[in-house]
Amino acid sequence: MKKMMMASLAAAGVLFAISGQAQAGATLDAVKQKGFVQCGISDGLPGFSYADANGKFSGIDVDVCRGVAAAVFGDDTKVKYTPLTAKERFYRPAIW
Repeated sequence: MKKMMMASLAAAGVLFAISGQAQAGATLDAVKQKGFVQCGISDGLPGFSYADANGKFSGIDVDVCRGVAAAVFGDDTKVKYTPLTAKERFYRPAIW
């Protein structure tokens, strides 16, 4: 019984990993086709994401988005930020 449970869990893990990779590939392809990374961020949380008086965003969320853009395009400026409400952050992806 224990071996059966372990085999089932292992099979489920492999299936989950394979399906996640297919989705990740589709998302990456869509981002590359657009030519920029679109990041959903919260606005007004200093340290995470915050727009200054000039509208320039800063914070760790912004840095992560810039890092993704640098990894995908070799240019950390190919990012568009979309401020999201707390409710929107639950059902929208962080990067699309």
